[in-house]
Amino acid sequence: MNYKLNDIPERPVKPRNGGITMVMDKGLSLRQVEDFIDVAGVHTDIVKLGWATSYVTPNLKEKLALYRSAGIPTYFGGTLFEAFAIRNQFDDYRRVLEEFSMEYAEVSDGSMDIEHDEKCEFIRKLSTQVTVISEVGSKDAAKIFAPYKWIALMKAEIEAGSWKVIAEAREGGNVGIYRGTGEVREGLVDEILTQIPEETIIWEAPQKEQQVWFIKLIGTNVNLGNIAPAEVIPLETIRLGLRGDTFDYFLNKGK
Repeated sequence: MNYKLNDIPERPVKPRNGGITMVMDKGLSLRQVEDFIDVAGVHTDIVKLGWATSYVTPNLKEKLALYRSAGIPTYFGGTLFEAFAIRNQFDDYRRVLEEFSMEYAEVSDGSMDIEHDEKCEFIRKLSTQVTVISEVGSKDAAKIFAPYKWIALMKAEIEAGSWKVIAEAREGGNVGIYRGTGEVREGLVDEILTQIPEETIIWEAPQKEQQVWFIKLIGTNVNLGNIAPAEVIPLETIRLGLRGDTFDYFLNKGK
């Protein structure tokens, strides 16, 4: 930090298991990646190349190399996994991960229907090759899961080998754990946290109000995902109580 302030919440140093900021890259250019790393790389734990954007991204290997040189892991969005799986090309997907030297992979079923036992088997197989992040929840706003189902799915995927489970929200923050207005489904989140350790969950929270809500509920070091590149620095100030939304939240709390 550039100067000293008292009563600032403690943030673990990278690489960290908690307080993760997952950023969504929806098609940054190489120059934009360089600029992003220069400004926000120190506060970024992992970058997701959103949905299947990696299929059409120019200079993909060069982009991945830039992130790698900055010590920022990357992974392809879960929709790419689904695009391979629905075409019965799972082995091809594994070869793609190897070709691009990927150390992480996302397994999701937000866009396709898949038996959960089969999804867990994909997780088990991939976990022998890479670190797996799995996503729970549908991208279809009409599909509303009861809290007990969220809990059962998350437990099974963690047991199958997922390092973290993502609570679905899409890049807009208006499905899954949120209502169409972007409002948090508070009862759902509370129920999930009674059974699933908070450090194993990445809450997709693209909107500032959602980020504030989770920081106030869980604390500075909550795992948050689908953060836009330009919002990484603003999010870090929210985490540290240096923006009006959390300005007095951490004062004299000894955190």
